[in-house]
Amino acid sequence: MASQKIVRSASVVTLAAALMGAGLAPAGAETLKVAADVGFAPFAMRNVSGQIDGYSYDLIQAVAKKAGYTGVEVSDTPFNAIFAGLFSNRFDLVFSPVNITNERASQMLFTEPYLAGGVGFLVKKGNKLASLEELKGKVIAVNNGNFSDKWLQDNQAKYGYEVQRYNKNADAVQAVLTGRAFANMAETAVIRYITTQTPQAEVAYTFGTGTNMGYAVRKTDVALRNKIEQAVECLKTDGTMAKIHNKWFGSAPEPDTSGAKIFPGFGAPGFDGYDATPHPPKCS
Repeated sequence: MASQKIVRSASVVTLAAALMGAGLAPAGAETLKVAADVGFAPFAMRNVSGQIDGYSYDLIQAVAKKAGYTGVEVSDTPFNAIFAGLFSNRFDLVFSPVNITNERASQMLFTEPYLAGGVGFLVKKGNKLASLEELKGKVIAVNNGNFSDKWLQDNQAKYGYEVQRYNKNADAVQAVLTGRAFANMAETAVIRYITTQTPQAEVAYTFGTGTNMGYAVRKTDVALRNKIEQAVECLKTDGTMAKIHNKWFGSAPEPDTSGAKIFPGFGAPGFDGYDATPHPPKCS
C-alpha cells in the first residue's frame, strides 16, 4: 500500500513585506493580505538574506501596487492548509501558483489565468524516466495538497507508484537527493529552476496538463477578485508581467498563453464563478 505519511510540520509565519510606493498611495490605502507556501522555488522562497523572493512574490507586489495597495502582508502557509486559511479569513488572497480546477472553482473565486500549467519529475542525476509506465514500484515525493499530489492520487492505481507527502517541496527534493524517493513531482517551472541551483538533480520527464493558474479569493469577495483581475490585465498590457516572467523563466510568455492573453469578462472562462460581463480596462 502506498505511503500516505506527511513529513515535517511547518509553522505558519506572518511576514510584513516592504511597503511599495510609501507616501504615494491614495488616502485610505492598505496592505493586501496574501498567502503562499514559501519555499516553493522559483515561485516563492527565501533568498540568502532571508527575504521572500521569486516569480509569484514579484508578481503579487506588482499586482498590489497596480491595484492601489501600499504593499503585501504575507502569511507563509503550507499548501495543504492554505485554502482552509483563506476560508477562515486569515488572509484575502492566495498568491501561490494555484491550478484552476472544477473542484477548486466550486469552492473559491479565481481571477483570469496568468500562467500556463505543466508538471514533471525531478530525479537524482543519472536516473532516467522515459515514460509514466516506468513509475511502477517507485517512490514519488510531492508537496502535500498541491496539483501534483492530486494527479498522483488520481493515477496511482494506473501506474503503481508509492507516494511520500511533504509539507515543503524542498523536503520532497531532499528525499530524492538522499535516496528516500526516486523522483519529486512538481510544476515544470519548479523542477527546472531547482536543477539550476542543484547540480546533482535533473529533470527526467515533463508533460502538459492543459491547466492554467490564477489568483484565488473567497466566493463572497467578488469585488476583490475583479479589482485584482483588472490589475493583472494592466500588467499584461504594459509589459510588466512579461518582464517578471523573463526574469524567472528566461523568456516572455508565449502570446497565445495565459501569461500574455487577456480574457473577456471576470474570472476563468468555463469555470464556476466566471462573469462574462465585458469591462473596459482601467490602467493608470
